Amino acid sequence: MTNPPPLPWPRAAARHLAALWWLKLPGITAGMVVFFAAYFQLLHHPIRPPFVMPLTAVDRWVGFTPAALPLYLSLWVYVSLAPGLAANLGQLRAWFLAAIALGLAGLGLFYLFPTAVPPFDTVWAQGSAFAFLKNTDASGNACPSLHVAFAVLTAFVIARRLRDLGAGAGVRALNGLWCAGIVWSTLATRQHVLLDAVAGTVLGAAFGLPFARGWRISRVAPPSE
Repeated sequence: MTNPPPLPWPRAAARHLAALWWLKLPGITAGMVVFFAAYFQLLHHPIRPPFVMPLTAVDRWVGFTPAALPLYLSLWVYVSLAPGLAANLGQLRAWFLAAIALGLAGLGLFYLFPTAVPPFDTVWAQGSAFAFLKNTDASGNACPSLHVAFAVLTAFVIARRLRDLGAGAGVRALNGLWCAGIVWSTLATRQHVLLDAVAGTVLGAAFGLPFARGWRISRVAPPSE
């Protein structure tokens, strides 16, 4: 008796998304709530005056781009895809362990070495989405950029998942472009400077490389007739 052929990758991915949805939804939500509670506590109560990160030539070259805001905010959809595509409890646990470890490392750095982005000559219109963002997420907790770090970790994980699901090179390239766009958006929205993004990339890769190499997602075979 021969084994049934593997499912096309979109159908296999849909099965992964549906698996353990009752655990993924509250787990992802609870993780974000706990993370932001700690994040804003450190943001508003640093143990010493934050060090203002210096600007580089790249920061001066990358102009303020309001159109980058949706891409910046898309991180939370992007990050949710990694645990969302977990096919079983072991894969879901592995993702959460990696995400928790990255978050603790970043928050620990914020606690020990408070940093902030420099003031930019940008006028925020009252009531605009940017004004809300600036009022909510102040200039602290700058380096490393956890926005970038989580995007990079997610890029490594999703890249591995797409390869194991048999997705084509074009789809895998879109994953990389999405991550790169989020990294760029942190500069274009003036939420971070280049050095923050570089440090965030290093932090995300430190957790993403071994995690992606050590976790293989098998193809999902169709149910037997």
